[in-house]
Amino acid sequence: QKGAQISEIQELIFELKASSSVKRLKVSQAAAELQQYCMQNACKDALLVGIPTGSNPFREPRSCALL
Repeated sequence: QKGAQISEIQELIFELKASSSVKRLKVSQAAAELQQYCMQNACKDALLVGIPTGSNPFREPRSCALL
């Protein structure tokens, strides 16, 4: 049981060390960067500008049938 506790504590220490090395940003800075990224890439967003009919991968396939 002590071995299990030691193992759990070592795992917790490892996670805390990894967490402490993560670069953190203020929410306001992250939101501003995300907004800037969205504005810069809005012209490429298919939900905003649509998909050209010729290159639409979701288009129903056309079949040619001679009757």
